[in-house]
Amino acid sequence: MTGSLQPFPLAPLTLVVGGARSGKSRFAERLLSASARPRRYIATAEAWDDEMRARIAEHQRDRGADWTTVEAPLDLPAALASARPDEVVLIDCATLWLTNHLLADNDLQKETEGLVAALAACAAPVVVVSNETGWGIVPENALARRFRDEQGRLNQRLAAEATLVVTVIAGLPLALKGSLSGLP
Repeated sequence: MTGSLQPFPLAPLTLVVGGARSGKSRFAERLLSASARPRRYIATAEAWDDEMRARIAEHQRDRGADWTTVEAPLDLPAALASARPDEVVLIDCATLWLTNHLLADNDLQKETEGLVAALAACAAPVVVVSNETGWGIVPENALARRFRDEQGRLNQRLAAEATLVVTVIAGLPLALKGSLSGLP
């Protein structure tokens, strides 16, 4: 952000939801960049194959080098606890975090409650990116249906706690809760 732009004040918790390749991560990164504070990126992805490694590298290139990156595929509460009050934090993304816990056969309700408590206790404003998975067809297998249902529950829980909730469709943000006024 250059020129005479004023910093965009971030809410204590912002949720940015959207479909795959909707522009939600780019929008969330723009929110944090507009805050004019040091930025912490909490990554939940795990690079299990070459395609995922390429996606992660693309995100890192797009972000640039002026972010502090913390890898936290499972332990978001610990990663949030280490955030400083002068920073802003981006979690990208809640969907992969949920997937990691689902595949590890962890107690999703317990993990969600721990995440919500950690978000409330975090010293810095946090923006959480998450996928909206409920607009597609009903999955054909039980694991996929469980994932879709759990993702919907997680998004609802995060939205209930957030001051600002934004959906991004085709790169365009739409405030569902709160306001985007003042965003550069």
